[in-house]
Amino acid sequence: MADIIKSDKLTFKYNINSDTPKTALSEVDISVSSGEYLVILGHNGSGKSSLAKHFNAVLLPCGGKVYVDGMDTSDEQLLYEIRRTCGMVFQNPDNQIVATITEEDVAFGPENLGLSRKEIRSRVDDALKTVGMYEYREHAPHLLSGGQKQRIAVAGIIAMRPRCIVLDEPTSMLDPAGRRDILNIISDLNKNHGITIILITHHMYEAVNADRVIVMDQGKMVMEGTPKEIFVQVEKLNSLGLTVPQTVELLYNLNQSGFNLPLDSITLDECVDTLASQFCK
Repeated sequence: MADIIKSDKLTFKYNINSDTPKTALSEVDISVSSGEYLVILGHNGSGKSSLAKHFNAVLLPCGGKVYVDGMDTSDEQLLYEIRRTCGMVFQNPDNQIVATITEEDVAFGPENLGLSRKEIRSRVDDALKTVGMYEYREHAPHLLSGGQKQRIAVAGIIAMRPRCIVLDEPTSMLDPAGRRDILNIISDLNKNHGITIILITHHMYEAVNADRVIVMDQGKMVMEGTPKEIFVQVEKLNSLGLTVPQTVELLYNLNQSGFNLPLDSITLDECVDTLASQFCK
């Protein structure tokens, strides 16, 4: 399957003109297939958010290249098409809300695409229904909860019909119920709408249902594989300052006490089945 995102020796430094520039990314090579659900993990300062912002040309490389559907992000003439292809949802939804009425906020992107009023109306309604916020279409966004605001931010991107959506820690400000809702929406967009998803997070359990996981540390990719392949490496993740999903942690601790349980039972159902087979004989 063709790559929708690709980087070639991507390097990025903050404060590049100062006496003490900080390297955030160091020669990162990455490719993301069209339709893939990719999760990028890492502790604070690992470079994962800096990497994400290159996919939407919010940041531009200091060295190397980033391509979105073959388009070079450093080409200013392609910026419009790049952001139509790859939308971005940020950590704080308040940073993306620009209108005083929910449906007007969702319509902002499509309006800037020069679409007809009929098409804009259709896209706004479809997007709000997709995220379960249609009944709030005439509400003021600032009166909504954090989870509802994040749904509106996602709807605003969906309405632009991008082929890829990058979400930079979209659940970090939400309660458990809000996190679950956003993750369900993300999964639906990928599985049922065919949208490529790149989710940036430091919550391990959010990666369980991904197609592929990349772990960042000190501006470099240090691990890559399926969720099962990544999360069985408990010691290595711990050495990077990362935990594992609670399911894996439970099985790992039991193994430390003398059991021999498979650590790749990473989902809740898999973990329950593993424990039942061991203790309910």
